Amino acid sequence: MSRIEDFEAFIAIVENGSLTAAAASLQRSLQSVSRSLAALEEDVGIELLQRTTRGSSASEAGLDFYERVKPAIAGLNEAKLAAARGIAEPAGELRITAPVLFGPSYLVPILADFMSQHPQVRVDLDLSDAFVDLAANKLDVAIRIGDLPDSSLRARRLGALRRVVFAAPSYLERHGIPQHPSDLARHSCVVRTVDSRPGLWRFNVDGKPHSVVVQGAFRSNTMSAIYAAVTHGLGLGYSPLWPIKELVDTGKVRIVLEAFEPTPVPIHGLWQDSGSVPAKIRSFIDFLASRLRLGGL
Repeated sequence: MSRIEDFEAFIAIVENGSLTAAAASLQRSLQSVSRSLAALEEDVGIELLQRTTRGSSASEAGLDFYERVKPAIAGLNEAKLAAARGIAEPAGELRITAPVLFGPSYLVPILADFMSQHPQVRVDLDLSDAFVDLAANKLDVAIRIGDLPDSSLRARRLGALRRVVFAAPSYLERHGIPQHPSDLARHSCVVRTVDSRPGLWRFNVDGKPHSVVVQGAFRSNTMSAIYAAVTHGLGLGYSPLWPIKELVDTGKVRIVLEAFEPTPVPIHGLWQDSGSVPAKIRSFIDFLASRLRLGGL
């Protein structure tokens, strides 16, 4: 089967009028160009060039062949260059999967900044709390919160997410600020009912894991309702920091019991181990790691 170099030699001969001139334009030896032409004519099964003492010109069939293959070879060369740029510079479609809540509230703003810096990148974001198969779903990167199962994927720890107790200023003014996890027994706490053990909040006391069972007048199965209830002063809440960061930054809620926070939950970026990593993946993982460090999650 002919190589792309054989087609390039034929095109150069037609355009330069001789094998010698073609060899010079391609910076190849005359023997190499001659072998390419012979291999291509044998593969095609016809004589593509008419040789004379003055040079070479395309036969009628050769001219038709030239007009058909030249744009195809140009397209192949452009594709090769584009692929090479994709390894060196962020470009092309970046397909990402991330947890449902983490995606819109935190990841999308980071993606907007990343895309403004790399306008050749297009993003397709798939939100799912399941551990999606990257290869089967043609995904480039997975963002996962929590400890990772064993897999053949490459992973980079991007940061860790705090879990905090928080309350509205109005609630703290009425009921006081808890100073120790044991104080929660005297407070109204907003409980998430769909947890495996509802009302079990985890802390770190004297360097050791410590759990406290809490209760309160308001319970819900969704975190969005819990955030709203806490904001309206119905009790203390327990959550990762990132979904409530805006509430904290705007003063709508305050974090308490910071000295007793449990070990932060790790967040990782995962991608397939397939040799050279495209620049779009490398750059995005680096960018996300930087933003997570600066974000104080």
